[in-house]
Amino acid sequence: MKFASTALAALAAGLSFGMAAPAFAEDAPSYPETAQGAAQFIAAAEKDLFDFSVDNARINWVNYTYLTDDTDALAAQSNGLLTEKQVAYAVEAAKFSKLPGLDADVSRKLGILRQGIVLPAPTTPGAATQLSEIGTRLASTYGKGRGTLDGKEINGSDIESEMGNLTHTPAEFAEMWTTWHDNVGKPMKGDYVKMVGIANQGAKELGYADVGAMWRSGYDMTPEQFSAETQRLWEEVKPLYLALHTYVRHKLNEKYGDAVQPKTGAIRADLLGNMWAQEWGTIYPLVAPKGAGDLGYDIGDLLKAQGRTPIDMVKAGEGFYSSLGFAPLPETFWKRSMIVKPADREVICHASAWDVDNKDDVRIKMCTKVDSTDFVTIHHELGHNYYQRAYNKQPFLYLNGANDGFHEAIGDFIALSITPQYLVQIGLLDKTKVPSADKDIGLLLRQAMDKVAFLPFGLLIDRYRWGIFDGSIQPADYNKAWTKMRLDYQGVTPPSARSDDGFDAGAKFHVPGNTPYTRYFLARILQFQFYQAACKQAGWKGPLHRCSFYGDKKVGANLNKMLEMGMSKPWPEALKAFTGTPQMSAKPMLDYFAPLKKWLDEQNKGEKQGW
Repeated sequence: MKFASTALAALAAGLSFGMAAPAFAEDAPSYPETAQGAAQFIAAAEKDLFDFSVDNARINWVNYTYLTDDTDALAAQSNGLLTEKQVAYAVEAAKFSKLPGLDADVSRKLGILRQGIVLPAPTTPGAATQLSEIGTRLASTYGKGRGTLDGKEINGSDIESEMGNLTHTPAEFAEMWTTWHDNVGKPMKGDYVKMVGIANQGAKELGYADVGAMWRSGYDMTPEQFSAETQRLWEEVKPLYLALHTYVRHKLNEKYGDAVQPKTGAIRADLLGNMWAQEWGTIYPLVAPKGAGDLGYDIGDLLKAQGRTPIDMVKAGEGFYSSLGFAPLPETFWKRSMIVKPADREVICHASAWDVDNKDDVRIKMCTKVDSTDFVTIHHELGHNYYQRAYNKQPFLYLNGANDGFHEAIGDFIALSITPQYLVQIGLLDKTKVPSADKDIGLLLRQAMDKVAFLPFGLLIDRYRWGIFDGSIQPADYNKAWTKMRLDYQGVTPPSARSDDGFDAGAKFHVPGNTPYTRYFLARILQFQFYQAACKQAGWKGPLHRCSFYGDKKVGANLNKMLEMGMSKPWPEALKAFTGTPQMSAKPMLDYFAPLKKWLDEQNKGEKQGW
């Protein structure tokens, strides 16, 4: 769920373990504080950043795919230089941003420069280097992290998979959950506290109250408006989440008994099939409705039955985009991507998509397993790559999504089209095995276990960090606040007592990675808007959740019109270009799951909702 691009804003979004590019030389040209001077400054900055970003992306690629002390050092050095450059450009952009008579295009780019840094270092000598070194250590700590299963060490990629293995006992789930959070999160707390202090100083130099306020400034609206907008969307979908939570809790109680999962209150976080309880799809067999729950197939089993490899899975993902009229992936994609985990070295397995040269050197980095989850993830990650290629003719500062939620939503809305009919079309599923209409509740519940279950988690990660950055959450309370927010938003509770000096949030990749996370919440909302729009354009007449627009070139052409805009226009304009409306709405998501919501309410009669 991460993409990396060498554009400035995309770098800030994707490679934020550290940033790279040399600071301004003392003899760097200065520009008059006039509208013309601002335009000259932007032109020079874009050229400079474009050129440097390619080397920086290559260095980070090698570091992420070959974790050693040496590559850590190279990445820290390169990323420290970029941090200095980004801060310097941001400071300069701030000087020009309020000048009268600015060209609209120049004004937008000045805003992107000023807001595009994820972790701004202050201008204090050595601060950028220190910030980069901390970021690299955090990345390496996570990448080398281990938990245990039956007392034996297990790496991050494998432990994620084992958390979804329903043959394990509650005690084994608790062991994996606890050791991962203790071993990975706790050791990085000291570095994280230092990082917050340094980055907040940098944000204040740029005119922001703190880093969190700066993050919320990049959405073509004020930080306050953005907070309110995301809260509005959450309130729209909260009743659906509560219905799902109540139903799943009941099923887990039936499975494990009162001593493990009580009938009321919060759900034990390690029982939901995911290390962070962010998506619950792997426990679907435990909650599947009688009569409608057995879909008759599992994508992972279908792939294995045909002897499909990880490469075949990526080829299938490429095939979907090709069917919409997009050009095939370049040969370099297949030569340079990391599709499976190397056996001989440490890597960061977390799936990500990269655009190394700002043109056509797109890649994915995954430790792909032949299963349903990774089949969907591939469609998601490739969405980033096709988006990157679509806007590659834009100026450097526009090489990004309309907002960061767009980038995440593109692949996700394509993945929504992984319906039984699509699986038939690509030869994975026999036509006679397509689930009948009476299986629709099962199909919807399976989707909701990922799509709906994720919503509060997608929201709380940033709200937690906003509190850290603004000081309302102090270091002594990091763990206490994290546990409370997870209870308040998700209704989950840890399986073991948590120490006040721990840092459980650090056991989630995006926290030490300093990747703003609200984009994923927005993506969950936007993907259904995109999906509904595509299905209408394709003339789909059946239930929304059964729609697949595979092979529809008209949808592809319309989609490309939005994608090729990049970040050149405010996101409402991009949204309107494809969906016809400039406002984000959860209604398409609620429409998609309406039959399920009705069914859940019936199942939950007599159950106590909430916690």
